[in-house]
Amino acid sequence: MMIRNISIRMMLALLVLMVFASYAHVSTAKKDSYLDRLPAEEIIYFVIPDRFENGDKANDRGYIDGDSLTHGFDPKHIGFYHGGDLKGLTSRLDYIQGLGATAIWVGPVFKNKAVQGPPGYERAAYHGYWITDFTTIDPHLGTEQDFKDFVDAAHARGMKVYMDIVINHTADVIRYKECPAPRFWDEGWEETNCAYRPRAEYPYTTRGAADGEKINNGFMGDQAPFQTKENFAKLKRVDFAWTPYLPESEKNVKKPAWLNDMRYYHNRGETDWVGEGYFVGDFAGLDDVMTEHPRVVEGFTEIFKDWITKYKIDGYRIDTAKHVNKEFWQQFLPEIMDHARKEGIPNFHIFGEAYDPVPATLARYTVEDGFDSMLDFAFQEILKSVVADGKPSITFEKLFDADVLFKGGKAQTTTLPVFTGNHDMGRFAGMVVASKPDISEEEQLQKIKLANAMTTFLRGIPVIYYGDEQGFSGGMFDDGREDMFPSVTDGLKDRDLVGTDLTPAQSNFDRSHPLYKNLAMLGSIYHQNKTLKTGIQHIRRVETTGGVFAVSRTNEVNEEYLVAFNADGKTRTVDISTDARSNTWKSILGDCPGASSATGSIRLTIPAYGTVVCRSNGWSAP
Repeated sequence: MMIRNISIRMMLALLVLMVFASYAHVSTAKKDSYLDRLPAEEIIYFVIPDRFENGDKANDRGYIDGDSLTHGFDPKHIGFYHGGDLKGLTSRLDYIQGLGATAIWVGPVFKNKAVQGPPGYERAAYHGYWITDFTTIDPHLGTEQDFKDFVDAAHARGMKVYMDIVINHTADVIRYKECPAPRFWDEGWEETNCAYRPRAEYPYTTRGAADGEKINNGFMGDQAPFQTKENFAKLKRVDFAWTPYLPESEKNVKKPAWLNDMRYYHNRGETDWVGEGYFVGDFAGLDDVMTEHPRVVEGFTEIFKDWITKYKIDGYRIDTAKHVNKEFWQQFLPEIMDHARKEGIPNFHIFGEAYDPVPATLARYTVEDGFDSMLDFAFQEILKSVVADGKPSITFEKLFDADVLFKGGKAQTTTLPVFTGNHDMGRFAGMVVASKPDISEEEQLQKIKLANAMTTFLRGIPVIYYGDEQGFSGGMFDDGREDMFPSVTDGLKDRDLVGTDLTPAQSNFDRSHPLYKNLAMLGSIYHQNKTLKTGIQHIRRVETTGGVFAVSRTNEVNEEYLVAFNADGKTRTVDISTDARSNTWKSILGDCPGASSATGSIRLTIPAYGTVVCRSNGWSAP
């Protein structure tokens, strides 16, 4: 009897262990599965934390004493902090995931200079791009523990986190003795930084002008500037064009400490947006970092390696990448990717920002600078022209014909984030109205839904700009950075939203909103059909006067997905080319015939502003 009881106990214990082991395996698999997803398999949700959700009112002022011109918090002012934070963002992860989003691109969370600008023109750093301390979290958004909790919570849901980072510049701290105060004029003010002085006229080897007093002992002679670490080490002077200085109260405000050394900045004044001015001029008065300098390369590489090590984040979106010299990227990018792999993040994703609508220009950054992926501003430009402006669909052909120019060719373009609008250019809903001011709300909704479908099913990674799913329609910069939580902001709180009777004065996390439901539906289809994420894209129909556009996405198991869009305001029935081996079809979205109308052709009826997705029966490999 005792032996029997022991045997039963042993069997029960073994059973418990088996169940626990099975649970642990499932739990680990669920936790780690997100690491295996390729960048091209994500849907990205881009959010500015200050404008999303306020989870902790205690940090609204960033624990800074004084008034709004000191701490930057004024929710009634469109250009100041409104109170959103990392705790609030974490509390809404379920809402974000409900859209089908699998990755969150979070606006810069680093500590910023709270307020900048001359009297009467002050603005706060709620957007996160005026960084003083690259090593910690801005107190307006929370603490380092809050950020860790956010990343851990996202990962527990199988979601990735992409940090928005800046390397081109820091906050505006450096001043020039030649222009100590802003110059006012009728419509505003000029930047406090002097006008740009080009290196050809004011080189690093002399002071004031090309024939001026030699500095740094003329160590570079006739050679290209800063070609060796040894030459950089000899660089002592900082007044190449203007004479820079640091205000006493801000001499040590930047971190790491090496960023307070003015040798590591160009000090050439406000950019003129021409030639080298893109690389060495001050961007909107912000201190332009000398990214040619080896110390700067090493310093930023270590900074952004540390964030990966500490938080196990999954990628970087790099702000103003086009304003940094290619030699920096050629060293920085491989080192960061290698470090991420060593930290157990095999699919770390880096995508750069070059605000340029020319496909060949974007492709250059992948070929010369070394980026694997760039934000696809060219896609957005064509999307707007066809859907909002009513241009013929053939313009898409000109866009996608340039895909072969990217490093890795057409296959690599599946990693380009595509979007309808963003925090700088404004929201697509507003672009539709700007193009057609008398448009009805129903037609506006239809056009927005069509644009959503195009970003989801055409090549590239879909990006949802926070609030688009709630019908926000703001314009450029501050105007398009509305609050998701109840707004008290003058000029925003009473604004009409598309597809709802709610206003920005109310909380806008409505899962029944038609655009939320539309994006969730598109996301579900996207995730259930991998070929719509990673399949090679082939153009099947364009029109020189109409709005029908169709592509196929094909995969390695010989299957064709046909995706057809109609940007016209009336139903269209059209014949579309397909692979000759595709014979029968299944409807994925909309109505598809069961069989091809002829060899290599299918006839589809597509509603006004509608989308149809059909999957073929597959075929045998030749």
